[in-house]
Amino acid sequence: MAVFLTDAWFEQVEQLGAEAGELNLPPALANMIINLKVSDAEQNIEAHFADGLLHRGLNDAATTTLLLDRSLLQSIITDFDMNEIMGAFMSGKIRVEGDMSQLMAVQTARPSSEQKELFNKIKTMTTMA
Repeated sequence: MAVFLTDAWFEQVEQLGAEAGELNLPPALANMIINLKVSDAEQNIEAHFADGLLHRGLNDAATTTLLLDRSLLQSIITDFDMNEIMGAFMSGKIRVEGDMSQLMAVQTARPSSEQKELFNKIKTMTTMA
């Protein structure tokens, strides 16, 4: 088990992603690169979503950046409740910098069975601190 968003967690996510192989992502997810700036009481964390996974650090190819706090990201990762996500966006808890069209395309995208399986493995090895 690794604590969410720590270096050890990112290493385990990378390893699980490599072991999973092809995720058969729908085009909207396969082509999406989004940076995340996550605020936390202890530190600010920079990450990006690409290839169906969360990666450490920002990606220069991203045209969109989401700004949110750690507890909201934890909730999104744990529940992936689209209503909660939209509510957080509408109330300003998720701020967007850059190209918002990627986010609109994701609304209709559904994760593949391979991505869901990987996501469940990641959730199983994750401790939410």
